[in-house]
Amino acid sequence: MEEGIPMNRQIKVAVLTMEGTNNEEEAFLSFKHSSTSPEIVHLKKLENKIKRFEDYDILFFPGGFSGGDYVRAGAIMASRLRSTLLKDLEQLVESGKPVLGSCNGFQVLVELGLIPNVEGEYGIEAALAPNISNRFEARTVYLKINKGNCLFLKDFIDEEVVKLPIAHSEGRFVTRDPDILKGIIKNGMNVVSYSDELGRPQGYPWNPNGSEQNIAGLCNKQGNVLGIMPHPERVFHYVTESDWTRTEKREGMGSRFFSSAVSFVREKF
Repeated sequence: MEEGIPMNRQIKVAVLTMEGTNNEEEAFLSFKHSSTSPEIVHLKKLENKIKRFEDYDILFFPGGFSGGDYVRAGAIMASRLRSTLLKDLEQLVESGKPVLGSCNGFQVLVELGLIPNVEGEYGIEAALAPNISNRFEARTVYLKINKGNCLFLKDFIDEEVVKLPIAHSEGRFVTRDPDILKGIIKNGMNVVSYSDELGRPQGYPWNPNGSEQNIAGLCNKQGNVLGIMPHPERVFHYVTESDWTRTEKREGMGSRFFSSAVSFVREKF
């Protein structure tokens, strides 16, 4: 591994898409405004070896409804990746490069077994089940940051309370069995959790979907794969936040997820 990327070399980002994803443009622009060179890459280009995971420094799985959310959310995209590209994807993860998935992207990462991966074998250990409200939840939520070693949270303060938008009907994080949940807690993998405005864990509506342990964002043990149900790419700029007219800040809350990843890559690769 190199000591760092030369400043004159652009960091390359792949925003992975297929039929049904719909947040790739916001992600592309978020990375572009983070001084990287992003590219929207359709899954078929990777399947046909036109593009390769190893060509990129950061991988992003956007939100939406990949594969129409048939079977269950994220399952079809994950199945296609598993059938032809899983080893390449595992190698990218094990190299330490950042992998981020928001909303449907989180669902895909769970279906792939990249997170939580408590047992270290890339087995499917959890799922994103239908919201306990039985309806689509679309609003801004409070989140408590539990940084741990998650590289995407480098630019946050530990136990900071932030606000991000959500938009999903299947976001209730549930584990395969109690031992997986114990492993998540033991390893500090619950890095973003639903809370009230004071950072206290609460039930619905603060927790919009009923996730176990109020899990809103989950990081692998290595710290380089983050799945998060809220959408940081939708609030890269402060003027797209729901209360922007009532604040004096000039930084979008979502921007720090991207700046954290970029600075990590710049320093480590």
